[in-house]
Amino acid sequence: MNALRSALVFIWIVVSVIPWGLALVFCSLFLRDEKLWWWFAVPWLKSVIGAARVVGGIAYRVHGRANLPGAGDMRRVVLCAKHQSTWETFFFPSIAPHQLAYVFKKELLRIPIFGWCIGRVGMIHIDRSKHSEAWVRVAEQGRALMDRGKWIIMFPEGTRTERGRKGRYKSGATRLAIATGAYVIPIAVTSGRCWPRRSFSFIPGVVDVSIGAPVASEGREPGELMDEIERWIEAEMRRLDPQAYRQVASAQAT
Repeated sequence: MNALRSALVFIWIVVSVIPWGLALVFCSLFLRDEKLWWWFAVPWLKSVIGAARVVGGIAYRVHGRANLPGAGDMRRVVLCAKHQSTWETFFFPSIAPHQLAYVFKKELLRIPIFGWCIGRVGMIHIDRSKHSEAWVRVAEQGRALMDRGKWIIMFPEGTRTERGRKGRYKSGATRLAIATGAYVIPIAVTSGRCWPRRSFSFIPGVVDVSIGAPVASEGREPGELMDEIERWIEAEMRRLDPQAYRQVASAQAT
């Protein structure tokens, strides 16, 4: 039954992105990316989260929503989130009061329709093989996008981590925050509980999303600030999903 429900959600993703994406690409010839974001991208992303909830059985709870500055708050913000599955990449834009700009590898631009869309809604694509050049691009484009009221979202572990485990936190997000005077908002998310990484099968349940208080970057060092963000996220992950961490620890001990 779970396989069928999962297949129906993925069919919806594939089938719906074609007309929605082509409409976005066409309208990008006439509209700025802000309108494309709110008129096309966010509604489609919400539809995917809705399909995952209604059909796939993936519900969610949001803790600390009040920690997100409102639509009229023009503070610069870098969202710094745990990354366990694809679910959160769809979810975060659906609740953010500001337009989000992801930092992503340029290879995603080659994906038909989906790649064309993310290339037209004001995000930051980088070449991971050129580290120094990639950072310059993130800093320059990040500042320009923040000047237009956008928030930057980054996954400090760089890739999806297995449920109950921790990747190596890199300081790119805090470097950007310090360079632009932005606040860093840490986010813990237990999406691996319901949509395991590298899997096309859902596990019905509840994803917990916990949003921490904004942390000022002024006067901080990138590594020291990232250590604080890491401690908060990992402590919150263990509070939200203690069973997963106990299972991993038990497996490592045997």
